[in-house]
Amino acid sequence: MASTSVKPTTTLRAVDRDDELLSALKVLAGFNEDLAKDTTRARNRARGLLTQIHPALEQVLGPKLSSPIVLEILAYYGGPTKLAVAGRTRVTAWVDKRSTRDCSRLVDEIFTALNAQTVTMPGTRAAELVLPQLARHITALLEQRTTVAREVEEMVADYPLAEVLMSMPGSGIKTAAKILLCIDDGSDFPTPGHLAAYAGIAPVSRISGSSIRGEHPARSGNKMLKNALFYSAFASLRSHGPSKGYYERKRSEGKRHNAAVMCLARRPCNVLFAMLKNREFFKEVPPKPAPVPLAA
Repeated sequence: MASTSVKPTTTLRAVDRDDELLSALKVLAGFNEDLAKDTTRARNRARGLLTQIHPALEQVLGPKLSSPIVLEILAYYGGPTKLAVAGRTRVTAWVDKRSTRDCSRLVDEIFTALNAQTVTMPGTRAAELVLPQLARHITALLEQRTTVAREVEEMVADYPLAEVLMSMPGSGIKTAAKILLCIDDGSDFPTPGHLAAYAGIAPVSRISGSSIRGEHPARSGNKMLKNALFYSAFASLRSHGPSKGYYERKRSEGKRHNAAVMCLARRPCNVLFAMLKNREFFKEVPPKPAPVPLAA
C-alpha cells in the first residue's frame, strides 16, 4: 500500500485554521481522556461494591456496566435486595417498558444469580444506597463522551485530514474523528512503530524466565484508537479485496478472527503514518508480478 499527495493549493486549508482545529481537538482529547478515566473509576467502584455484597450478581452486571438498561436497573433497584423483592415478573415488565431489545436473557441471568446466594452480606444496605448514584454517574459520563464524539465529528467533517483518513479502506467520518481525537495530526510519533505501540496493536513478546513465548497482541495502548483501527480493518473486509485476501491468509495460518483482524489493523499503520505526515490520500499499489524463471 502507498499514498498519493494532496496539493495544498487546491485541497488543504490555511495552516492557521488547521492549527486552530488541532488545538481544539487537543482540548477535547484531554477532556475525553478525563471522562474515560472517571468512567473507569466509577465502573470499578460499582463492580467492587457488587462483588462485596453479591459476587454472583456482579458476574452478571459488572461486565455490562456500559449498557444503558443495566445502568437503569442499578439506578432504579439499587442491588439484590429490591430486585429479589420485586420478583422476576415485575422486573421483566419494568425492563420491557424501557428497552427496545429482548432482555429476557438478562433478567434470567439476574435471577439465577440472586438464587445462587441466600445470605445477606454485611454492608449490603449501604452499598445499595451508593450503587444507584454510581449508575447515574456512569450514565452521565457516557452521555458526555457521546457529546464530545459528536462535536468532534461535526468539527472535522470538512477538515482535510479527515478526508485523508476517510480515503483509507473501511474508514468513515466516525473513524476519522476518533483517530484525530486520539492523535491529532500524528506529529507526536516519530515512526509508524511508535504509532502502532500507542494504539496497542504492535505485537509484543512474552518472556518467562529464560524463554520467549512468541508474539502476542498488546493489552495496553489507547483503547479508543485501537478500537477505531480494529473496526476500520473489519469494515474493509467487505469492500477492499486486498484486505480480505490478507485476512484470509492470516486465518489460513491458524489465527482466530479477532487476531487476524488485528493483524490487518496493524498492517496499514505505515501507510496511515505517511498519510498524516505528508497529508496524502490512500492509493492502492498493485502487487509486484512474480519473477519469470529464466529458460534453461
